[in-house]
Amino acid sequence: MDWFGFMKNKIKTNTNLTNENPSQNISNNIIENEKALKDIFQNCPDIIFRDITIHGQTKALLIYLDGMVNTDIITSNILKPLIYDGLPQGLGMIDSLAQMCKQELVSVLSTNKLSNFEEIVDQILKGNVAILADGENTALLADVTKFETRAIEEPFNEATIRGSKEGFTESLRMNTTMLRRILATPKMKFESLKIGRLTKTDVVIAYIEGIVSIPVLNEVRKRIHRIQIDGILESGYIEESIEETHLSPFPQMIVTERPDIVAAGLLHGKVAVLTNGGACVLVVPMTFWEGFQAPDDYYERFLFVTQIRWIRHIFALFSVVFPSVYIALTNFHPEMVPQKLMLTIATLREKAPFPTVIEVFMMELMFEGLREAGIRLPKQIGPLVSIVGALVIGEAAVRAGIISAPIVIVVSAAGISSFIIPRYRFAYALRMLRFPLLILSGVFGLFGLAIGIFAILIHLIQLSSFGTPYLTPVAPQIARRLTDVLMRWPRKRSVYNEPQNEAD
Repeated sequence: MDWFGFMKNKIKTNTNLTNENPSQNISNNIIENEKALKDIFQNCPDIIFRDITIHGQTKALLIYLDGMVNTDIITSNILKPLIYDGLPQGLGMIDSLAQMCKQELVSVLSTNKLSNFEEIVDQILKGNVAILADGENTALLADVTKFETRAIEEPFNEATIRGSKEGFTESLRMNTTMLRRILATPKMKFESLKIGRLTKTDVVIAYIEGIVSIPVLNEVRKRIHRIQIDGILESGYIEESIEETHLSPFPQMIVTERPDIVAAGLLHGKVAVLTNGGACVLVVPMTFWEGFQAPDDYYERFLFVTQIRWIRHIFALFSVVFPSVYIALTNFHPEMVPQKLMLTIATLREKAPFPTVIEVFMMELMFEGLREAGIRLPKQIGPLVSIVGALVIGEAAVRAGIISAPIVIVVSAAGISSFIIPRYRFAYALRMLRFPLLILSGVFGLFGLAIGIFAILIHLIQLSSFGTPYLTPVAPQIARRLTDVLMRWPRKRSVYNEPQNEAD
């Protein structure tokens, strides 16, 4: 009797290998195991079952997911050694085919032995090939994953003049590799976990040991472990599940496709959350002032960046309050407008059929609709529709006497001003705030506008992101970090080496 036959009989007679829970663990009978797995993968034609016989005696079964494995590796590194090469010499005592394959026959870097059906099925669906042998109650899982992924490209929504042009992809391992290339230190840690009862999506929590804020890290862990959901298709599912205030228009996490932004956040003690299947990474915590910061702010000279930051803040305020100020001044406080300018506005509004607040609302909705259409349309015609369409419709509305000319100027100036904000999601929050301010100023004038602004400030003061006040470092005030709010002070030394227990 050869070695394979002897091993098979030895395992069959060993009563200690009998499973106590056959519904969860595989048995010694390969026919029963195959039937159970085929029942689990019923109506799954992409799951391949390949029967083989080793030396004409020992039956074995290979199971893998077609389209997610490297078939060349399966053929040359698994099938060929099992069928043709025979038993290698000098292995010592070997009590199972799985052990023999793991030690010598299967030349695959990552292998694992499992006996639980649920774990085996999960590994097969992740791109591993399962090898089962008759007479053994364990399966060998070999990592032969290979599937098509998108190449590394420049992020379309986060273009920068200077700096890295790389963007994250939908491959989690490729994304962590890009971070490793930037932060080549063993202090950068990746904590892996699976979320989603059905999708079992791979999620990674990234941070730098010794720099990360421990309270923030513990809070991220606690909130992510609380997630109970059937599936995670993108990082937005996680963002919605772990953010503190769902009703706030302001984003409480940085969402980016750029590895350099994530690396910079990690160096400042932040925590990143990466999701398999999504190109966007979450970075926490986020503050109000980070919504006005662009990645190339830290690559350009500080004088230029300081001027640009002042311009961003001024135009952001202008885009939020300018339409409301126009309504309040022309309807309730015309005495505050220079006489000649007020006469011009009144002359142009003489034939307007709608009140000023209705005109502004109509044009704001039209402008937002055209902007959304420009995003959804193909790249070649999207900008043409959003910009030219707004001009054409505005001019036609003025000529038809539906809208007065000053309204087109006011709405267009406010809309274009919002484009200067580098983070799209933060700019969207400011655009949303224009509508309640329009209502308040249209009903109460400047008094209503003041009420709206105070309500926004109170909300910002109360808002926090993972325990960090949203207006940090202004409220509460942290003196050493104020130089990175309205200006960008030149770097003379590292600003990253802060105590790890200090909350940002």
